[in-house]
Amino acid sequence: MSDHVALLTTGGTIASRRDEHGVSRPVAGLGIDVDGVEVREVMSKDSSALDFADLDTIRTAVVDALVGDGCIGVVVLHGTDTMEESALYVDLFHGDERPVVFTGAQRTADHPDPDGPSNIAAAVAAARSERGVLIAFGGRLLPARGAIKKHTTGLDAFRSAALPRPKPLRWTPIAGVRVDIVALYPGADGVQIDACVDAGASGIVLEATGSGNTNARVVRAVREAVAAGVHVVVTTRVPFGETSPSYGGGGGGHDLVDAGAVFSRELRAGQSRIQLAALIAAKATDVTVQHSFS
Repeated sequence: MSDHVALLTTGGTIASRRDEHGVSRPVAGLGIDVDGVEVREVMSKDSSALDFADLDTIRTAVVDALVGDGCIGVVVLHGTDTMEESALYVDLFHGDERPVVFTGAQRTADHPDPDGPSNIAAAVAAARSERGVLIAFGGRLLPARGAIKKHTTGLDAFRSAALPRPKPLRWTPIAGVRVDIVALYPGADGVQIDACVDAGASGIVLEATGSGNTNARVVRAVREAVAAGVHVVVTTRVPFGETSPSYGGGGGGHDLVDAGAVFSRELRAGQSRIQLAALIAAKATDVTVQHSFS
């Protein structure tokens, strides 16, 4: 095929229809027919059901598409629940000048007024003219790095902090790496952190309060986890703004750093988990992990 955009389907709402009970389910074969677009079916899954092996598959499919003769860019159709994770995962290793654009939909393909077709059109246009790894959704074109889904049903559900991209990492599959996320809250203790360590986690992402704060019991558990060889990264439940290890008092961000944790300055929990898994898979040193997040 001459110059074309490769469109990879992975499932999600954009490829779903409602059954007689009103339940949305992905279906194989979208019947997409756009001039200059080559459709490849990668998988048909809800994005909430994806695991690290699936992310490896998506990343490999993107690379394979770019190797094809005449490919000028790639569009990935993906569910919105975890689009930010998959997009960042591709972004972490993407050193090609050609764009990779993720998109999806909030409404099923059989909705009376579906948003999928317009999102696909925008994504294909971006794949013909832009650079980098992007999310095209609801009239917005956003960089993958720093993106979060801000609304459960809104047609322009995504926002991005528009962060600078670091140099691409060398790809190593992340299937088999365990990185857990622990949400922190008033009165949290170390039980969940201890459980993650016992389950064999190589990394833990803490979704802390404020600019990255917690209490002394959590700090104690973090210190023990780090001593056991587990990487601990701190993010915040606040949607935007930098984290800052500036508070002390036994449970502040300064205390977490003193216990061996690394602060993710901008990436939120979902994307921090993906980046940490990629670094662990690549056997990155502690210093490299720290620099990657700061």
